[in-house]
Amino acid sequence: MTQTTIRLTVNGRIHDVAAAPDTALLYVLRNDLELNGPKFGCGLGECGTCTVLIDGVAARSCVIPISGCVGRDIITLEGLGSRDHPDPVQDAFIQEQAAQCGYCLNGMIMATKALLKRTPQPSETDMLEALRYNLCRCGAHVEIMRAVKRAAGYAAEVRD
Repeated sequence: MTQTTIRLTVNGRIHDVAAAPDTALLYVLRNDLELNGPKFGCGLGECGTCTVLIDGVAARSCVIPISGCVGRDIITLEGLGSRDHPDPVQDAFIQEQAAQCGYCLNGMIMATKALLKRTPQPSETDMLEALRYNLCRCGAHVEIMRAVKRAAGYAAEVRD
């Protein structure tokens, strides 16, 4: 397919990208914009490692063409916070040491961020449902759930 220039808003910045309209958003984020938070996992939208927020909703960037992202607000893991000032969700995952290999963390953190945006005080069932399609192979599930609960507590503190 022929390349064209497509304008994307990623992490609050506008980027003009030369690519075919059906190029997966993940490839543009990683290869063109050098944003490595979203990972390539399955390439089918099943594992969650490529999750980003599009207009505040968790989305699998490996199966979304960039043509469908024009005029939308895309946030990657890098857009949440920094090393010195992490987002409360990132900080919760750090405090709970919710990683072993870390490969799933991007998806877990982004899914948690989307959950807390739509449900600031989620139940445990809400949390499990939000993370249910994010695969973790190393067994950090207990720590991940503690991190989500901690992040929900942070969200409550921010609102007060």
